[in-house]
Amino acid sequence: MAGTNRRWLLETRPQGMIKDTDFRLDEGPIPEPGEGEFLVRVTDLSFDPTQRGWLAADTYLPAVKIGAPVRAGAVGQVIKSNHPGFQPGQMVQGTFGWQEYVITKGMTETGPVAPVRKGITPEQALGVFGVTGLTAWFGLTDVGQPKAGDTVLVSGAAGATGSVVVQVAKALGCKVIGIAGGPDKCRWVTEVAGADYCIDYKRENVAAAIKAHAPKGVNVVFENVGGDILEAALMNLALRARIVLCGGISSYNAEDLSQMQGLRSYMQLTVMRARMEGFIILDYAPRWAEGVAALSKLIAEGKLKTLEDVQHGFENCPATLRRLFEGKNLGKQLLKLTAPPLPVV
Repeated sequence: MAGTNRRWLLETRPQGMIKDTDFRLDEGPIPEPGEGEFLVRVTDLSFDPTQRGWLAADTYLPAVKIGAPVRAGAVGQVIKSNHPGFQPGQMVQGTFGWQEYVITKGMTETGPVAPVRKGITPEQALGVFGVTGLTAWFGLTDVGQPKAGDTVLVSGAAGATGSVVVQVAKALGCKVIGIAGGPDKCRWVTEVAGADYCIDYKRENVAAAIKAHAPKGVNVVFENVGGDILEAALMNLALRARIVLCGGISSYNAEDLSQMQGLRSYMQLTVMRARMEGFIILDYAPRWAEGVAALSKLIAEGKLKTLEDVQHGFENCPATLRRLFEGKNLGKQLLKLTAPPLPVV
């Protein structure tokens, strides 16, 4: 095919806050699919805190290689196909990365390329029905195991995952306390997502605020931030509390691992006979349909509202990822490259 394919390649492993110079914008011809392959034009990119870890070191996935496209979830349209399972014009999602066009045989680093269900927007496919919403659902219900009447504390409550956790917990009959930064985010968490209270960590003493709103302690902590926020939660646990370790965005930009804040109050786990457990959503892949069905039901019942922060333009990939660590995003962070339907071959 004639035309140009732009790709953002990893130039150097980030040190501290992500910089534009950590990446290199590459241009080349649009690739042609071979036998058993198909060509996807990426229309929407997902931005998630875990991408920072992928750029730095081997984690639950190998680190992105220097000179390779930055790994990212995406939605796109099949433009040309030599694969019997995928037809031109079809919308698909997978880990396509920071590139405008990608050739695939139907598998990516994190699993198979999947058709986008009819009636689902790209924003929903990457957000509430993608790993974001599924992380919230399985992390809360399977790891946190909340019961009606429990008090659930959610850090990063205005973020992509946290905002869904707040609403799922409310739908399950829990009291919910969110933690977010700034009055606008806190207002959304209470007035739209429905939390009973939202602590503004920029203006309040978090530990004291948790104690004031949960004097008997919190039963479930859904942790997205780590650092001092997690310490405040540990000091306010109820007996046999469950702490769900989803993320620790406060330390993702550390220069090296020695700069990451360790736990000071971990003995509270012993005192309160509490459990702290990490999880990776890829482990739940066989059950994703179950999670999508549960989230769809909550949306149909009016118990789950979604929020997307959509930026525009492929040239803005680095800046859009940086938004997550500057506290600028409200809800799921996305970048729209182009709008389907697109011409096919």
